[in-house]
Amino acid sequence: MEKKLYRSNTDKKIAGVCGGIAEYLKIDSTIIRLLLVVFCLMGGAGVLLYIIAWLVIPERPDNNFDYYHNNGNPYNNENPYNNGNQNNGGNQ
Repeated sequence: MEKKLYRSNTDKKIAGVCGGIAEYLKIDSTIIRLLLVVFCLMGGAGVLLYIIAWLVIPERPDNNFDYYHNNGNPYNNENPYNNGNQNNGGNQ
């Protein structure tokens, strides 16, 4: 399956741009946010880039959340929205 860039639905502070880029690159979103702050302090280009990315990058469709975060396994124990019959260490 090909990898696509989307704005994040779950890891967002303003529009999900930094969270989506971090998901795409498989790195922590804090790193992307710090880079954005650096670009903003270096002449304000970061603000313009963020607004353009907000307009250009589509929001992730909800039905693809499980696939992208769990390597195709919607019943992975790391999935916070687990609807399977597996024990998540919670109530039994």
